[in-house]
Amino acid sequence: MRILEYIEAIESGKNKVNTKAVVMTSPGELSLREVVLRDLAAGDVVVDVHYSGISTGTEKLFWNGKMPPFPGMGYPLVPGYESTGEVVSADKSTGFKPGDFVFVPGADCFSKHVRSLFGGAAKRVASPAKRLIKIDSTMGVNGALFALAATARHAIAGFGNKMPEVIVGHGVLGRLLARLVILAGEKPPIVWETDPLRHTGATGYEVMLPEVDQRSDYECIFDVSGDSGILDKLIGRVRKGGEIVLAGFYPERLSFGFPQAFMKEISMRVAAEFLPEDVATTKLLIEDGSLSFDDLVSDVLPVEKAEEAYNIAFNKSECLKMVLDWRDAA
Repeated sequence: MRILEYIEAIESGKNKVNTKAVVMTSPGELSLREVVLRDLAAGDVVVDVHYSGISTGTEKLFWNGKMPPFPGMGYPLVPGYESTGEVVSADKSTGFKPGDFVFVPGADCFSKHVRSLFGGAAKRVASPAKRLIKIDSTMGVNGALFALAATARHAIAGFGNKMPEVIVGHGVLGRLLARLVILAGEKPPIVWETDPLRHTGATGYEVMLPEVDQRSDYECIFDVSGDSGILDKLIGRVRKGGEIVLAGFYPERLSFGFPQAFMKEISMRVAAEFLPEDVATTKLLIEDGSLSFDDLVSDVLPVEKAEEAYNIAFNKSECLKMVLDWRDAA
């Protein structure tokens, strides 16, 4: 359906509108199919999606069938919470207008026949205006990284504000954390990465295998590896009174040996979803050119190749970030 026809359908009260979406039907299985947008509510903004990122954290767990029980989750599911696109319909009271470019952090907007707690991997979505973030249209495909950048900012800005001396994992989130630490004027962190293919792309900081670094007196370590069995190793690397920050997402129950943690009197905290102040700060850093997204999106495929894109994103470590291109989707 063309944008003009879509707007006419909304304005005429015909709220039942079909759109294309990626639908995960079971572990390892997905297809591109038509879904139905729910009835629009007051304050909803309709967005024509241009790009949607594929998360190698939570979405990979769904793909592998390893997602822990979580409210609102299950199959069939429309994935995606890293979408950018153009507003096609919005009431003046929302503060948005047609032509605005926005970041959509997921959109629970489809009929009861599919779960859409994520819901961003679709040609068109509807979202309450308060969830949308206005971005510059020139960001293009890099706009899909906004949530990861805000998440990284949240991790280093909250609860005591200890900056990491070590970051575990050199994926997109690890790279953004390292860039933000340097932007804050702190000593560049060391990044531990077990995959040699991901040792490239560091500017102003060092990436190494964990075993190369023999220190065991770090003040603060951030883990973004998603390795459920890593805690004992990290506890052994912090000083007495040190802190471990869990900023990844873990498929299995976390546990650790208590005696070592007891003797060191360590602290642990979990960094989760970004807050409005993280969004505001991240926007400023992007807009003034301080925070670069260069070299973070490694792969872009048209949505018609969604199955191939998900397989590459989850199975090839050289794929740093996969983004789906919806602009020419029928």
